[in-house]
Amino acid sequence: MDIYASALSPALDIGTGCYLLVLTVLSIIGNLLVVIMAFKRSSRMKPPELLSVNLALTDLGAAVFMYPLAVASAWSHHWLGGDASCIYYGLAGFFFGSASVMNLTALAVVRFIVSLNLHSPKEKVSWRKVKILCLWSWLYALIWALFPILGWGRYGPEPFGLSCSLAWGEMKQEGPSFVISLFSFNLVLPSVVIICCYFGIAMKLYFTYKKSANSNHVPNIIKLHRRLLIIAILISIGFIGCWTPYGLVSLWSIFNDSSKIPPEQELPKGSEAAVVAVRRLQPVPRFPQRERQQHLHGQRERQIQGNTAGNFAGDHRVETVTHFTP
Repeated sequence: MDIYASALSPALDIGTGCYLLVLTVLSIIGNLLVVIMAFKRSSRMKPPELLSVNLALTDLGAAVFMYPLAVASAWSHHWLGGDASCIYYGLAGFFFGSASVMNLTALAVVRFIVSLNLHSPKEKVSWRKVKILCLWSWLYALIWALFPILGWGRYGPEPFGLSCSLAWGEMKQEGPSFVISLFSFNLVLPSVVIICCYFGIAMKLYFTYKKSANSNHVPNIIKLHRRLLIIAILISIGFIGCWTPYGLVSLWSIFNDSSKIPPEQELPKGSEAAVVAVRRLQPVPRFPQRERQQHLHGQRERQIQGNTAGNFAGDHRVETVTHFTP
């Protein structure tokens, strides 16, 4: 039996290839725009924005180095390249996927730290620290991706024959150590950290918004912060929502006969990464310079006004605007 032959019908293969091609093009265009935008305004970038750029690079790398092979294989009704390309594709998928997880986790932690240190965010989130986080995310992903090559776990074709990833069904005899470690440190723990961080940011934003509402004026920066929070939460929900079903099905196949799962139901597993990459398309978050200048000008005017400005409820609002870093 040819393990690399597609288990799908020719029509479904063609449809799958077209679907992946659309996702690939969207991912490349969107994430490339993020990188170009960041390059053009590199002199004005803030440290946390580098994590967003790094996240775009992980998606761009997957779209360039992985998805074209899957598209060509789908249209050929057979996985192309045999064992060598299968191991390459599985390693690349694991590598870019883990790097994305760590990037999202680091981004959530950094945003949480910034939200707690609005008065002096640069002291807590410096360029050096963010660069270390970016490097750590790639190194962490590389180590995990190499484990199956070194004998802890293994790569193999998906049951439907058009993609390669971790060979879950073939790892039963190796015990649950790799699977439990993988899900604990690459899905469960990062998800918990992301949820806790954004919940903390939401609570911080809620109390700040409530305090500002009492003064009958909600600053634009609070509204901007809220929009960025919503975008970040939706991105994280999209990521967790896409990978959790994949993880559960893969985990189930460890302890059960995966051949009982119809290949059509296994198909979505092969395209989760592409879907996640497209869902995360976003411009590099930045603070509008014009609004910042207006608020700084307003702050100087209030300082000149003396006691009247000192008693004005907007003092706290201006501090929040001045020191905010998305």
